[in-house]
Amino acid sequence: MANISAAMVKELRERTGLGMMECKKALVEAEGDIEKAIDDLRKSSGMKAAKKADRTAADGVVAVKVADDNSYALAVEVNSETDFVARDDNFLSFVNTVLEKAFADKATDVAALMEGELESAREALVQKIGENISVRRLMLVEGANVDAYVHSNNRLAAIVALSGGEAEVARDVAMHVTAVNPRVARPEDMPEEELQREKDIIMAQPDMEGKPQEIKEKMAGGRIKKFLAENSLVEQAFVKNPEQTVGQMVKAAGADVVSFVRVAVGEGIEVEQTDFAAEVAAQLKG
Repeated sequence: MANISAAMVKELRERTGLGMMECKKALVEAEGDIEKAIDDLRKSSGMKAAKKADRTAADGVVAVKVADDNSYALAVEVNSETDFVARDDNFLSFVNTVLEKAFADKATDVAALMEGELESAREALVQKIGENISVRRLMLVEGANVDAYVHSNNRLAAIVALSGGEAEVARDVAMHVTAVNPRVARPEDMPEEELQREKDIIMAQPDMEGKPQEIKEKMAGGRIKKFLAENSLVEQAFVKNPEQTVGQMVKAAGADVVSFVRVAVGEGIEVEQTDFAAEVAAQLKG
């Protein structure tokens, strides 16, 4: 039996990112041969998944499924590190498996959904593809008339719930949401802190300087009204017919907007910008 030193365990840990006991066991079984231990770990453990876990997965796809009776719809965002993997058949098959399970369960908790077989499938996919894969979020929308629109590149989707009308109307509104990206459904839904932030910006603009407070308040009120119209779904000009607002179009169809969600791949994920030369130097040093 080979003598396994602390230095050997340390080296293997640094090269694999695995735990001390797992590394020590692998070295014992490999009779102290670090390269063989690495090969064995790659064959038998989640080393690649663990090694890739801190890499940013900001690419990927959004997938959506709508109930046959249009009573609900569910969107799932699954991230990869590159667009190349996002087009891979194995990746897309995994996305569909996640979507079907989440849809059947009306799931909104990613951690709960991924327990067991789905997490095992994810880890196996990471091992096979060599990139970090993560199920980031699940978005469930329910209502009397729910439909969705997925942009052709599968990186952007929206789900809309209406109080009535036809599915085609909800789908048209969902298409509008993907294109225009409203913040809220209606003006009164805008968070107070957002309104205050916007007002603070307006009041600090150069053309406000030196004006009486009452004039500034009046000017700010008009600009806030415009801000709300531009960012509230029902007040926006409908993309397929700019002569009417979304609210007018929906009302003419005998419905009202209840809610919506818009999902864009990677939104809100901060991608670290790495200098390529520095990255290569760091890898050589490691």
